[in-house]
Amino acid sequence: MTTPEQFDAIIIGSGQAGTPLSTTLAGAGMRTLLVERKHVGGTCVNEGCTPTKTMVASGRVAYLARRGAEYGVHTGPVSIDLLKVRQRKRDIVDSFRNGNQSRIEKAPNLELIFGNGRFTGRNTIEVRAVDGNLRSFAGKRFFINAGTRASRPKIDGLEDVPLLDNASIMELDAVPNHLLVLGGGYIGLEFGQLFRRFGSRVTIIQSGAQLLTQEDPDVAEAVVTIFRQDGVEVLLNTHATHVKRDADGSIQMEVTGSAGSTTLSGSHLLVATGRVPNSDTLNLAAADIRTDEQGFIKVNDHLETTTSGIYALGDIKGGPAFTHISYDDFRIIRSNLLEKKNASIKGLRGPYTVFIDPQLGRIGLTETEARAQGRNIRVAKLPMTSVARALEVDETRGFLKAIVDSDTGQILGATVLGIEGGEVMAVLEMAMIGRLAYTVLRDGVFAHPTLAESLNSLFMAMDGGS
Repeated sequence: MTTPEQFDAIIIGSGQAGTPLSTTLAGAGMRTLLVERKHVGGTCVNEGCTPTKTMVASGRVAYLARRGAEYGVHTGPVSIDLLKVRQRKRDIVDSFRNGNQSRIEKAPNLELIFGNGRFTGRNTIEVRAVDGNLRSFAGKRFFINAGTRASRPKIDGLEDVPLLDNASIMELDAVPNHLLVLGGGYIGLEFGQLFRRFGSRVTIIQSGAQLLTQEDPDVAEAVVTIFRQDGVEVLLNTHATHVKRDADGSIQMEVTGSAGSTTLSGSHLLVATGRVPNSDTLNLAAADIRTDEQGFIKVNDHLETTTSGIYALGDIKGGPAFTHISYDDFRIIRSNLLEKKNASIKGLRGPYTVFIDPQLGRIGLTETEARAQGRNIRVAKLPMTSVARALEVDETRGFLKAIVDSDTGQILGATVLGIEGGEVMAVLEMAMIGRLAYTVLRDGVFAHPTLAESLNSLFMAMDGGS
């Protein structure tokens, strides 16, 4: 056994925490090793945010082209060149990924190695590099940013049929005839609507009573209405019991719901039933690192695992699985390690946007959560049909909703289901960050006609004004 190569910091995984952390620590003078299994940039750049939102943009163009006559603009039949859509997606991903990798490779004190890393002790790992060589490394500190992968539910016959996940569905070279989507969360909804706009027949099978189970019922109901308006079949309270592939290549899925059992026939099957952590590949037991029952690495409020000097960042530690949360984990480590601060993840309620169309942006508490906590609240709600800008561009589906503390007047949470919902939500988030009372937004002067000025109307309506 060769003597391990010594590093001040070893980072496993180049996701949205690991990548900036590697260059930051190296820039601070630490000899740093970054181990990456496949692609620099993690899920976000390679299989998540960047490619999906690039394809969603193509879907929206198709949607607007078909609606052209509503605006007095007449176009010919709309057709989808999925190879062109895919290539545009690949080009943007390559640009992002290569830019990140170039910065890493040029950074002094930083070594990048592609391979699979696993712990061999509390301060050592071994890496099977892509060239087959096995190398051993020792570090003073370790940072795990190894992410998650698509889960596969236990359904009879599922292992014997061809499946699509969030990555492979973006590599299709032709639009599916009938896409079956198992799961009604972010991934299932974004791809379901996207391929409906590309021309597929789409059926979403959701085992729960509503889509987007973490949202208020009225929000979930509005999303179902929007999807059905778009021609997507949505089956709630429906469980898949058996799957098989026919001789002609079609996929037959037996499902059971409130109306009994039936068989769905589709050309393709997307499994979007959640994510599992990649912790099972790391031999965490060798470093006495503990996980929860699902395999997510346990951390304290400062992101340190059950082993001193080893930290977990991003999706692999559980909690909200969003790029901006992973990047905030990097900021916490940077603040505490380099700036000697006391940054913490305690109480963090990060924002997010579901990139369906119209977008769903959310921050803070839902109405359901606030009432479950026994809070004294007021609820402000405004349909997008009452928003001038939405009417002018003929994008009136959805609504704005804010939860306000009755005693302090502060905004506890907000949901914006509407055109550019994520951007409007960010305005409410800024008010929450600044601990402003809702009346500041109610009485604020916003440019007309913008979506932001809808916040005047939202809170005036709650107060009985108009």
